[in-house]
Amino acid sequence: MKSLFRENEARRLARKFPSYPEELISRLYTSRLIGADPGLVLHGGGNTSVKLKVRNIVGEGQDVLFVKGSGVDLATIEPDGFVGLELIGLRKLRRLEYLQDEEMENQLLIHKISAQSPDPSVEALLHAFLPHRYVDHTHADAILILTNQKRANDFVREALGSRVGIVPYLPSGFLLARGVADFYKKNPEVEAIVVLRHGIFTFGESARLSYETMIRYVGKAETYIKNKIKGRPLASLPSKPVRIKNVASSLGRMCQVIRGVCAHRDRDGTLRRFYAEIRDGDEMKRASLVREAKEICRSGVLTPDHIIWTKNRAVYIEDIPEDDALLRQTVEKSVNEFKVSYEKYFKSQVAEKKVKREPLDPYPRIFLVKGVGLIALGFTRKAAQIAADLAEHAIQAKLVAMTLGKYSPISDSHMFDMEYWPLQQKKLGRTSPALLQGQIAVITGGGGAIGLGIADRLLAAGAVVVLSDIDESRMEKVHSLLAKKYGARQLERVVFDVTDDTSVEKGFIEISRRLGGIDILVPNAGIAHVAKIENLAPETLGKVLDVNLKGTFNVIKASVPIFRRQGTGGNIVVISSKNVFDPGAAFGAYSASKAGAHQIAKVAALELAELGVRVNMINPDAVFGDEQISSKLWDLIGPERMKSRGLDPEGLREYYRQRSLLKVSVTAEHVGNAVVFFASEQTPTTGATLPIDGGIPAAFPR
Repeated sequence: MKSLFRENEARRLARKFPSYPEELISRLYTSRLIGADPGLVLHGGGNTSVKLKVRNIVGEGQDVLFVKGSGVDLATIEPDGFVGLELIGLRKLRRLEYLQDEEMENQLLIHKISAQSPDPSVEALLHAFLPHRYVDHTHADAILILTNQKRANDFVREALGSRVGIVPYLPSGFLLARGVADFYKKNPEVEAIVVLRHGIFTFGESARLSYETMIRYVGKAETYIKNKIKGRPLASLPSKPVRIKNVASSLGRMCQVIRGVCAHRDRDGTLRRFYAEIRDGDEMKRASLVREAKEICRSGVLTPDHIIWTKNRAVYIEDIPEDDALLRQTVEKSVNEFKVSYEKYFKSQVAEKKVKREPLDPYPRIFLVKGVGLIALGFTRKAAQIAADLAEHAIQAKLVAMTLGKYSPISDSHMFDMEYWPLQQKKLGRTSPALLQGQIAVITGGGGAIGLGIADRLLAAGAVVVLSDIDESRMEKVHSLLAKKYGARQLERVVFDVTDDTSVEKGFIEISRRLGGIDILVPNAGIAHVAKIENLAPETLGKVLDVNLKGTFNVIKASVPIFRRQGTGGNIVVISSKNVFDPGAAFGAYSASKAGAHQIAKVAALELAELGVRVNMINPDAVFGDEQISSKLWDLIGPERMKSRGLDPEGLREYYRQRSLLKVSVTAEHVGNAVVFFASEQTPTTGATLPIDGGIPAAFPR
């Protein structure tokens, strides 16, 4: 590990933020350097601080600690990601023998110099109690490999030398702050302090010194470990190779079943679904095959900060049966064993500590699957990705730690304290979930105006959306527009051809690999052709039928095994057409194909009810799109319609507006709202047709 500090880059950042103190921007720069290295911190872990003299509102000089806000990611931190705390008042708290967590949180909040700033890091008192101007704290992998050992003190001393202090594990918060501060007071010659099974603190009078001290000691740890295990295999592989047929399909099936088995009802009856995140690179595949794999899963987290994302243990699955029923039995057995163990852990800790706590859900977050790799779960996609990243690093570090010595995790007692610590739980943002949170929605024809409107409304309701279209350029434009509004994490795009059942199946496997399965399917892909029957070529009719009818059939058919494996129901919302009930002359191919798709959807409603899958249809009238994303259908038929009626584009829109009872235009967002209504299951409805047409009597369902 080498220092990445560049003086010119630090000065450039200072010029970017001229209204902030230079010392704070220097702190910002080195914080980002730390956050950018996954070997030091991941996803909001670690913290940094600087102590400054600033003027308050009446012009008086005031000592202020600027410390990273709780949960703020060091890699992307901005100046307002640091919270200012009045320092003198906080330092007085060191006189106390003990401070309840609730009162510590209260003291941190009342010492904020700005009510708008984020909540301070849970280690803010530690930063306040140390005398140094700059303080850095990381959970560096190399340090944790040394400290999570039976001989931790020996390893740390041998690797880092006498200028590094060693403090035994202490719970985060006031006790850790006092413990580290007391140690430094007695040993002021140390350049860094390692807290066993927790991480390393460095400090200095400049941001560069504190940062480069961190890099130097983590680098020494890495070098020591490398030399100690040189030439020794990290773990033992089985003598017989593991062969899995069609790994991609097997991994997709496994994700679908895991999501289904772990889905559960909240206390208020809400069905909570998880997103899945896969890590199936060579390192994770190898880790899943080693003889120590079970021990790795049972051995606890590297550092307490991880437990809120990964729980303390993982599930190891040794087989992926080809039969779906056997696969579900395998996963259910493993998950049930985890739940029993978790509930026992919770009850024993509550009894031992004589405290009252509401139990968190007992479901695992990490699965290591033999021959495949790692699968992580999260209630949000961000949570799933964080869990996967943390678990991937932890597994790799444990393999090294087990090779170096005897891995020794943190006790269940300390783990419980951290897992059920309110200040730690805040990082999860425990608010009421959005309407469709946890659900995965797939929209075919995602590159058009209606696809955009449906995706927008589903994203606003909390779903993760997969856009699919055969036209990649149009789909890319829709994706770009939505990503700017909702963030790229909430969106995926997968190209497949709805007319080709093999292409659809491969697309659905890819979706399951990326997210875990499918909960909402919106068959929306469609094409049109204008021609009277006498002029309609059979091959043209066949092409329209292939997309509109066969395409709808193909995606519904391919989704059924996924819904069955998940076992949590779901929704199929077919974008049908006003033309099903009220066709137009010279529009036979489109009207007939949509009527066929409508009928297939009704049959699907009959057949899939036993799986808890609801199938409903939406019949929109003309949706024109806008200057950003046009309607492919109206791009095709609009010119002919305008010519036949002697209208310009706006006149054509007005014509369709005026022909409805309500005299309104139908927008893509209206269609999207209807999709959200069905997908959110606010009524027990299946097999229904909902017109979105402003009221056209001839198109009333009958």
